[in-house]
Amino acid sequence: MANLEPLIQSIPVAPLKLASLEGCRALADQVNNYLVSFRHESPTNVGQADSLQGYCADSYLLECECPRFGSGEGKGVLKESVRGCDLFIMVDVTNYSLTYRVNGYENHMSPDNHYQDLKRIISAADGKARRINVIMPFLYEGRQHKRSKRESLDCALMLQELVDMGVSNILTFDAHDPRVSNSIPLHGFDSFMPTYQFLKALVNSVPDFVIDNDHLMIISPDEGAMGRAVYFSNILGVDMGMFYKRRDYSTVVNGKNPIVAHEFLGDDVKGKDVIIIDDMISSGESMLDVAKQLKEREAGRVFVCTTFGLFTDGLAKFDEYYEKGYISKVVTTNLNYRPQELLTRPYYQEADMSKFLASIIDALNHNVSISSVQSPTDKIHKLLEKYKNER
Repeated sequence: MANLEPLIQSIPVAPLKLASLEGCRALADQVNNYLVSFRHESPTNVGQADSLQGYCADSYLLECECPRFGSGEGKGVLKESVRGCDLFIMVDVTNYSLTYRVNGYENHMSPDNHYQDLKRIISAADGKARRINVIMPFLYEGRQHKRSKRESLDCALMLQELVDMGVSNILTFDAHDPRVSNSIPLHGFDSFMPTYQFLKALVNSVPDFVIDNDHLMIISPDEGAMGRAVYFSNILGVDMGMFYKRRDYSTVVNGKNPIVAHEFLGDDVKGKDVIIIDDMISSGESMLDVAKQLKEREAGRVFVCTTFGLFTDGLAKFDEYYEKGYISKVVTTNLNYRPQELLTRPYYQEADMSKFLASIIDALNHNVSISSVQSPTDKIHKLLEKYKNER
């Protein structure tokens, strides 16, 4: 943790409780372990462990569940009191591995199902908890963040519904468009970036990784990822390039205009390692096409860094492109569900976000600025300094 002074000088809003829906239990366990470690071993507990009940607990996890009736209807159940607590509810709306039965048929959980379960847990706690905070790493309906013609505005409606239910803070990661927070201007909405964790994962997993302008370049796969790429390239002191999607606006396929080609804007990538950075891999078609085009331009190794690895069309194409040498590494966070077969792929590398998330929760519980606990820019500079000293 970067700066502990604000935590030492403050007291928590209320006793901390962490409730995780079933699809997010593995991440919640890791976060809970860090929280326990922080409060038992950190100097922030000086003078607070004895005076504040429950400050140094053996676990902050709250047992909860969302059982379903045979008709598919469900309910939210809290198995212990949350009265007066600062409650953090974690949900992974992308976890399709969970199932439930409806009239004898087995259904996989969809984002809509997970969101409905989140509301059930909020409903079970509302009016009792001192404050309710929602941690939704992958923002529900984040890709439907703006309206074109006669369309629903799902993400904005979701945010408004949560604050109407009494949620004080909504925490997410790498929102597809953070400006969707304009729909709830008087409430807390924070979108965090995993830039430091991406760089740390690459430095630790690629022995001959060289960070300078002669050997590395940052690539934005489309216009939407420009902000991420600009920040990454500036902080590393390397050049960047971008692709833009040329679409056929005369045709609509699966609700959107198909991509005709990816056009490149930027300096020569010949001989350089490149990092393609984006918020998510959905089917992966665009990302893989960009990687192939970079290799055709004689780029060195291609590293893909994306916050959420959804892989909606499976891993076969990624396996093929790895074998052909088009991609060398695929780095994603552990903020969403990932199938076991992905974790065993030779090209896959995890960027662990659990400690960062625990630090955010700890800071919010103390009601101090998030930037005082974690400053990605400062942490990246320290990592680069350590990297240079070890070379």
